Amino acid sequence: MEYNTSRSKMNISEYGRNIQKMIEYIMSIDDRDKRNKLARATINVMGQLNPHLRDVNDFKHKLWDHLFIMSDFKLDVDSPYPIPSPETLTRKPEMLEYASNNITFRHYGRHIERIIEKACEMEEGPEKQALIKLIANHLKKSFLTWSRDSVSDEEIASHLEVLSKGKLKLTDNIRLSNTTDILSKQKRKKFQGKPSIGKSHNYKGKKN
Repeated sequence: MEYNTSRSKMNISEYGRNIQKMIEYIMSIDDRDKRNKLARATINVMGQLNPHLRDVNDFKHKLWDHLFIMSDFKLDVDSPYPIPSPETLTRKPEMLEYASNNITFRHYGRHIERIIEKACEMEEGPEKQALIKLIANHLKKSFLTWSRDSVSDEEIASHLEVLSKGKLKLTDNIRLSNTTDILSKQKRKKFQGKPSIGKSHNYKGKKN
């Protein structure tokens, strides 16, 4: 009787012991052409045993990689793909590079900074002043949503100058939305759409 403890190690158990034995048999053959022929036949069987791999990109490449891994990288055959090495199993994946979004004020977000960059490129005139007012009002609303504290127009103007690197400034004739009005609208939006608690309007009490 053959016990698992006396059997060779299976690096990929999903293919089963029979595939493992086939690979070990191929490794024992001296004729290279015969090894190549049997290796290709084994690849076809491995594909039939794992049809889900057909949904994977380059599934044939994956099968050949598994073949070499199961042979403990000792199988000497001609592969149509680069032959993997033991280091590929232990190599750590490369660190992903994330876009550097250095946001000056996180509560305003990156999108408003991009809008400000576009506003800085505009020619002076009524359209630019109208956009500056819209931007400043948006900054004020965003600040109050984040903080809920009162904020002065002067502070918003200061933030606008910082974000625009001094290129955009609030002129004396620009008046921003009132803080109380902004908070009141935000409060109404918060509770708007919430289901009312209590009896339904369509409910009719049972008559005695």
